[in-house]
Amino acid sequence: MQSYTVHPAKSVKGEIAVPGDKSISHRSIMFGSIARGTTSVRGFLRGEDNFSTLNAFRAMGVAVADDGETLRIEGKGLHGLAEPFDILDCGNSGTSMRLMTGLLAGQRFFSVLTGDRYLRNRPMKRVLEPLSRMGAAIFGRAGGDRAPLAIVGKELTGIDFASPVASAQVKSALMLAGLYAAGTTTITEPHLSRDHSERMLRFFGGDIETFAGGVRVRGGRELEGRDIVVPGDISSAAFLIAAGLLGGREVVIEGVGTNPTRAGVLRVLRRMGAPLVAAPKGAARVLRIDEEPNPPHVFTPSQLYQLNAAIEDHVSTTEAPVAYAAGLQRLEEVHGRSDLEAWVRHVGSKCEARGGTLVLRGLPAEVISDLEAGLGVAGTQPGLQGMLESLANPIRRAIVSFVFSSGPVSYSAILKMNFVDSSSKLSFHLQKLQSDRLLTKTEGGAYILTDEGRQAWRVVRALGDERRRPPILFQPA
Repeated sequence: MQSYTVHPAKSVKGEIAVPGDKSISHRSIMFGSIARGTTSVRGFLRGEDNFSTLNAFRAMGVAVADDGETLRIEGKGLHGLAEPFDILDCGNSGTSMRLMTGLLAGQRFFSVLTGDRYLRNRPMKRVLEPLSRMGAAIFGRAGGDRAPLAIVGKELTGIDFASPVASAQVKSALMLAGLYAAGTTTITEPHLSRDHSERMLRFFGGDIETFAGGVRVRGGRELEGRDIVVPGDISSAAFLIAAGLLGGREVVIEGVGTNPTRAGVLRVLRRMGAPLVAAPKGAARVLRIDEEPNPPHVFTPSQLYQLNAAIEDHVSTTEAPVAYAAGLQRLEEVHGRSDLEAWVRHVGSKCEARGGTLVLRGLPAEVISDLEAGLGVAGTQPGLQGMLESLANPIRRAIVSFVFSSGPVSYSAILKMNFVDSSSKLSFHLQKLQSDRLLTKTEGGAYILTDEGRQAWRVVRALGDERRRPPILFQPA
């Protein structure tokens, strides 16, 4: 057994990435395996539980290439899995066993799921009972409540199931079974459990509808392979967040998943007054509304800054998927041309706004392209996203504001403004602003904003003005 000696630190600072989310890693393998075509998965959590899922699908004929960074899954389609030659070992992973029970119930072959001695003692009846109502034939120890589980694939029929507990595993197992069932499978729960399966199934093209209190899945529709980026696990990030809050100067944790159904720790910390700043990276692309059959959220024209917040609150990096609906003429009437321009630039910096994929409801593609060209946002502007993320830091915002309003300024002049409590901290932020191309130095050594930095600062100022207006609630369609 390895031992470690930990020495106390006076402070914590720096940037770090955390391992990928385990739940999303499991589902990436499952959905990718039963989709048509190739699914790539970056950020896959390389833990024993996830490898149990991966090895199980390899045993059912799914080819998975792994170069150490990206998994490439050659999907077999909804009905392309092969009967495994041997028992499928789920190790210690309850997610693998419970979700695969639902998926395997509708196959055209026989399979057996087992696990280690701890998993074989965990209850399974809460999943098996609703599956049996769908027509599944599943047999296990202790009256069907313990593994090993023997599954005889059969034709399934959709049901309406009111779950007595909010369980993402139960819900996901029934959703996977619902893909193979005739008719509609409806699951309701007392309150919303984590919704990774709903988001990912929609992204893969499944026939799914979410509503207050539940989800409906209609069987039979083929899924299509997708490119997945697994976000960092917020549970792993929680330890680093605590370290940063208790003894940190500036701690940046990159790429953390902030799905509202998993981000309770952030809500609690913010209620306690924790200075957390969201600086999302790699946000999903935006689809034109007429290309998305079931847009999760449609927003009304007057909700400009709520649309900005929605990028963080309603778009998962695994989904590439929310359609933003906004009538530009109405937005201009409400907010003015300058704020509208700032908003388009801001959204374009967070999304892959290529060839008119920035969604603007009610306007034809040629009008959108003309607007993008007129605002200088045709395609993602190189570096602008990084600049806006850099300016999410309040100290760097204060420095840029001072340089913007004062013209060329010396290092000593900035230091005298007391934005930070030491010269080393100031040097760190100035170097960051220069590396992000917001600031540069004149030949005389004074700091000035770059042209791109001025543009980014105008966007930030416009958004700041917008946030000070009275909030306007949005309503899903």
